Amino acid sequence: MQIEQQPELRVFLADIVDKQTPKDILEDRMRELENLVNTYWGVVVLQKYQKKDFPDHKTYVWKGKLEEIISDMLRMWANLLIIGNALKPSQIYQINERLREVSEENNLKDKMEAWDRIDLILKIFEKHATWWEARLQIELAAIKHMWPRIYWMWMELSRQWWSSWSSWWATRGIWETNTERMKRHLKEKVMKIEKKLVEYTQMRKLHRDARKKKWMPTVWIVWYTNAWKSSLLNAMTKKWVLAEDKLFATLWTNVWKCYLITDPTTWLWKEILLNDTIWFIRDLPPKLIKSFSSTLEDSIESDLLLHVIDSSDPFVQERIEVVHQVLEDIWANQDKILVFNKIDLVDKERIDFLKQEFKDYNCVFVSVKQWDWFDELKMELVNKLK
Repeated sequence: MQIEQQPELRVFLADIVDKQTPKDILEDRMRELENLVNTYWGVVVLQKYQKKDFPDHKTYVWKGKLEEIISDMLRMWANLLIIGNALKPSQIYQINERLREVSEENNLKDKMEAWDRIDLILKIFEKHATWWEARLQIELAAIKHMWPRIYWMWMELSRQWWSSWSSWWATRGIWETNTERMKRHLKEKVMKIEKKLVEYTQMRKLHRDARKKKWMPTVWIVWYTNAWKSSLLNAMTKKWVLAEDKLFATLWTNVWKCYLITDPTTWLWKEILLNDTIWFIRDLPPKLIKSFSSTLEDSIESDLLLHVIDSSDPFVQERIEVVHQVLEDIWANQDKILVFNKIDLVDKERIDFLKQEFKDYNCVFVSVKQWDWFDELKMELVNKLK
């Protein structure tokens, strides 16, 4: 059977959830995964999910569903399968082996392959990295993510000659030797990257110390997905900041000056710094966050957290919990202000609900689009940074 493959990145999305997962949560997971694919400039051609209380130990997706997915991929000319979970090294290897077999059987010019959710996020990080330090941190994150796969990476590299040997024992020595070589090479690379990153960590510390001497408070802006954070920065700083409806449109740390009027009668003002860095997303592995620890140092040592939230998001409570959990994991324990944005998209009943639900926090409600309630936000910042 000859299949004509199209050159673009045509993506099939698959997800596995437990049987109790509500439909709206499932749809939200798929929507978020599709947004990630769009950020990577892929085209989603089909989606499937499977409700199971536990995944298949060999291929994560159960065999019958996997064969159904592969059949649909052939029919839709999809060349990339992305699974919305973090898979074990052996599982992603077994899926790619099956996709390789099918690609060869059908003489596909562009072989089909599979990524898990973390692979996709790392690819996006790599694509959006502009500063060379960002590239180093992404390379470090990728190595740490790939490290458990070394065994299976060597299996893939040696697959073509593996079958020509009569016995596994005949190749055991070669196999183990090359696996150790790969480990040693990656260890050396990690050491070089970490050494270089230490230099820039020290440089950032000098910058932080200089700012403290000038008594310039720093506010760290955090958010989940597209809460129009960049638009808020534009409004507060009068600077142009990239504002895109894409995940990871802002990948690296930026510092912006903001001037707050502390006394309207005398026009006394205070200069503060707004620290804008990468955002958080559900199921972001701790080891991935740790790889960006040097980047997050400036933010973690800031004087205040400004958590920007999409008021119209139906999963607003879950989003807030995700961000707060990540902040807890990286020991960011500063006072925080919850900035509920997009109030122009919700009614008074929704605002009253949010005020009641998060009454234990300092909350401010704004509309970047209509420039509403900015004075209240700035006064809250002044009070917190006295």
